[in-house]
Amino acid sequence: MKGKIAIVDYGVGNLKSVANALRYIGQDSAVTEDPAEIERADAVILPGVGAFPDAADKLRRKGLDRALTAQAGQKPILGICLGMQLLFDRGEEVRDCEGLGLVSGHVGRIQTDLKLPHIGWNSLTFPNPSPLFQGLDGGTYVYFVHSYCAYADREEDVLAVTEYGPSVVAAVGRNGVYGCQFHPEKSGEAGLVILRNFAQMGG
Repeated sequence: MKGKIAIVDYGVGNLKSVANALRYIGQDSAVTEDPAEIERADAVILPGVGAFPDAADKLRRKGLDRALTAQAGQKPILGICLGMQLLFDRGEEVRDCEGLGLVSGHVGRIQTDLKLPHIGWNSLTFPNPSPLFQGLDGGTYVYFVHSYCAYADREEDVLAVTEYGPSVVAAVGRNGVYGCQFHPEKSGEAGLVILRNFAQMGG
């Protein structure tokens, strides 16, 4: 992309690692909490680590929830980890909390007998094709850190899944809004491929 990606700063993101990964692939980006800069950007990344309600509250206090919903459908948006979870209608972590409502479904605890949080490298399978994963084959490994996951209402919105006991939604996409439960910026060459694919959508 020749333009710029806005990395949304709302106080809960792993901003530096995302910005460094974009710099590594030669993509211009800006870390910002300014809704006007998000509007001017060619694409948007919503990172995030921590708990769903705290993150949702911080987005709303800064007016960034309105900025993101206004830009959805106008330009590509990528949520990463907690940022992906916030794309959904609601979350159940700590307390029931409203999300951005850009992807239909909810976020709940992973229903597994395995240890939580789920930390480490897991492989992906791709039930639905997407330009986000162009050039990657099923079995590609990426890096996860989470105890909660998305439960999507529409099967066609699920772009990637992984296994952690049960099948867990690893990536979603709807109308130019994408989410990765894993961290592409920490997933080696596979993650860089995903970020390059996303950057190309905006330009």
